[in-house]
Amino acid sequence: MTAIAILAGGATSAFAAEVKDQYALPKGADNFYKSDAVSVQKISFNNQYGMKVSGNLFAPKNLDKTKSHAAIIVGHPMGAVKEQSANLYATKMAEQGFVTLSLDLSFWGQSEGRPQNAVSPDIYAEDFSAAVDFLRTQPFVDKERIGGIGICGSGGFLISAAKIDPRLKAIATISMYDMGGVHRTGLSNSTTIEQRKAYIAQAAKQRDVEYSGGKVVYTDGVKTHQSEVSNPIQQEFFDFYRTPRGEFTPEGRSPENTTRPTLTSDVKFMNFYPFQDIETISPRPMLFITGDQAHSKEFSEQAYKLAGEPKELVVIPGAGHVDLYDRVDLIPWSKLQAFFTKNLK
Repeated sequence: MTAIAILAGGATSAFAAEVKDQYALPKGADNFYKSDAVSVQKISFNNQYGMKVSGNLFAPKNLDKTKSHAAIIVGHPMGAVKEQSANLYATKMAEQGFVTLSLDLSFWGQSEGRPQNAVSPDIYAEDFSAAVDFLRTQPFVDKERIGGIGICGSGGFLISAAKIDPRLKAIATISMYDMGGVHRTGLSNSTTIEQRKAYIAQAAKQRDVEYSGGKVVYTDGVKTHQSEVSNPIQQEFFDFYRTPRGEFTPEGRSPENTTRPTLTSDVKFMNFYPFQDIETISPRPMLFITGDQAHSKEFSEQAYKLAGEPKELVVIPGAGHVDLYDRVDLIPWSKLQAFFTKNLK
């Protein structure tokens, strides 16, 4: 199996019964964390393409709404929904005094977009800018103090947005994936050109099928049953997305297809180059956070190398890729607070 086939992460309500029975949360894992000190409001706004984007708006309960405050947009991992990791980060940062907004990217969660689970990096990036549009209309948000956090694939989408939207003043990524690079060459350049071309040919053939009325096909994504897991990376994603740790199926969505991009659209990542021209974001600051055990660490390191100043790479000892989704004991909250306090002042 190529890297392409194992990366799409997400949630489903179906997983092996034996996993349910034997499941225990990893130390510090708290994906569904809620805070008595934070208020949350369901919101929606339109992106530039007229598509409704759904989100949650968080704020400290003691927020003085007669004043304007710094705000942070939080994007979920690729193939996930806002209830997986993004809400956690939004809640924790709201506890530290920020107004925060977690969003479902278009085609995912409760946001609009058909077919569901379609891949469109350009529209994903647009969703971040549309979130800026929304926040700049809120009287208690300072228009010039808006930043973003991108988790996993959203790290690349946020960078893509920031390159053409200077209203995003500070950028932080968590366990970032370059979804373009990993589709083209795999992790550690493990995918050959022949494998890439075979995948593209498979998607092209499926376009003919679907155009003629055939059934939509979804990528393999995260396995739905423990018996299907065959390598450590699959296991890492399974342990989050297919267990009570992070399992979440939005209302109205198919549990079988949640988090699995459509095959015919997944190849669009081949044309996605988020790190190209990343240096043009400077002098706006960038923070890259990854784990020293993360299989995705190469992407944060590459982005850091290419980015302009000011920039910082933070490597968390003992943390894998998914650990930084929800393990509150490993996520460097104080670093994030300091970064946004300094750069959204």
